[in-house]
Amino acid sequence: MRLKPHVWAVVVLAVLVALVAVPAATTAADPIAATQGFRKAVTLAGVREHQATFQGFANANNGNRLASSPGHDASAQYVYNRMAAAGYTVSFQEFQFQLVSDVTPPSFAQTAPNAVTYVDGVDFATMSYSGSGDVTAPVSTPSGDARGCFAADWAGFPAGNIALVLRGTPDGFPGGACTFRIKAENAVAAGASAVVVYNNAPGLLNGTLAPPRVNYSAIGITQALGQQLVALVPGGLTLHVKTDTTAEIRTTRNVVAETPGGDPNRVIVIGAHLDSVSRGPGINDNGSGSAGILEIAETFASQMRETRNKLRFIWFSAEEQGLIGSGYYVSQLSQAQKDQIELMLNFDMIGSPNFVRFVYDGNNSAGGGTVGPAGSGAIEQSFLDYFAGVALPNAPTPFNGRSDYGPFINVGIPAGGLFTGAEGIKTAAQAATYGGTAGQQYDPCYHLACDTFSNNSNTALDQMSDAVAHVVLTYSKRNFAKEPLVDPAP
Repeated sequence: MRLKPHVWAVVVLAVLVALVAVPAATTAADPIAATQGFRKAVTLAGVREHQATFQGFANANNGNRLASSPGHDASAQYVYNRMAAAGYTVSFQEFQFQLVSDVTPPSFAQTAPNAVTYVDGVDFATMSYSGSGDVTAPVSTPSGDARGCFAADWAGFPAGNIALVLRGTPDGFPGGACTFRIKAENAVAAGASAVVVYNNAPGLLNGTLAPPRVNYSAIGITQALGQQLVALVPGGLTLHVKTDTTAEIRTTRNVVAETPGGDPNRVIVIGAHLDSVSRGPGINDNGSGSAGILEIAETFASQMRETRNKLRFIWFSAEEQGLIGSGYYVSQLSQAQKDQIELMLNFDMIGSPNFVRFVYDGNNSAGGGTVGPAGSGAIEQSFLDYFAGVALPNAPTPFNGRSDYGPFINVGIPAGGLFTGAEGIKTAAQAATYGGTAGQQYDPCYHLACDTFSNNSNTALDQMSDAVAHVVLTYSKRNFAKEPLVDPAP
């Protein structure tokens, strides 16, 4: 529940009293204590209120909040209205993108050596930006590495066969990530008539080829099914793959809101994507991050906090179509505007029901990803210091280009943030540390219709929202001229 304007004086007085109760020397020496009042004011109930509203928009609009859909438009207008009411300078940033969607349901079946029909959304899913096709053909795997990331892996591939390839990236792969599109393009260049990518961990692979739409069928399948099919290839496996997609140009919008005050030459970007996939409402992915930063922004304004640096909150659209909204935002910045941004904080899925407290590994110290621009390691350290201060275990997650930090680090802007897991599988060691269920996805409803208001861990959402609040408040006051971001020694 939000207080009315005439009550703010009482709220501000109470906040000031609470802050005075913590001696100045203590807060200066203890950055965790310095944000305690703010973190307490950022409530789980406030975050959940926004998620419930997003769920309502999805319920009223075909069960999703897909970019350019009425469900997303309503979500964007809601965020705009809340931020304007809180006193921020708010704008929509409209852009066009290519939306690729199924015209008719896809189908996938084994025709030999057995007759087996597989279930859409359970066993397989159309990859975003897949083209249309209807192919029944023998199946072959790469002759080299099963992941098919290099053209040489496909030497001798029988033209016209369906390609069955493993998800994943070899160590030392140029650019750090072997995307689904790279695998698919390699397969098609070798003569494949359709592409089937199987997961490298338990669960369904919901992948995207990234725009533009291709002219062949590409689907993702579960690890278990992939392993079954691979075992059948030597004896002769035939599959039927059918996708029927359409592409159209749609218009959607980012929501950009910034503090009226703060140094415009020292900008902190706080971002989360607001759109969902077509299959569901996306209340964890990414209603959690979107609701979290909205609650933090409103609380910041309600406490009438001054900011040394300008805070710019952005709710990106069309992330699920390949980071299009964040990519568009960055592409419209002049070099001078890029230089004004000190750092970008990204929050994508912070309430996963089978969670791990993941922190983006800005300097890639744990390996498996990309080294972020200078300063990214310092941002990571800010989160690590916070979690250490409140005695909460956490783990690194790599910069792998899967969320909206990607376009920022690509132009040299340092970034960091939090994540609680998607389709990855919780290990026994992680279950012992964080609770939950080993051998299950961090979010069993990732990219599915069941990603609803109930697909949530209150514990994760509360703890991660507090961590976001701490770092946002800390960076809002930081004197970057005297304390520039300096990565910790390796």
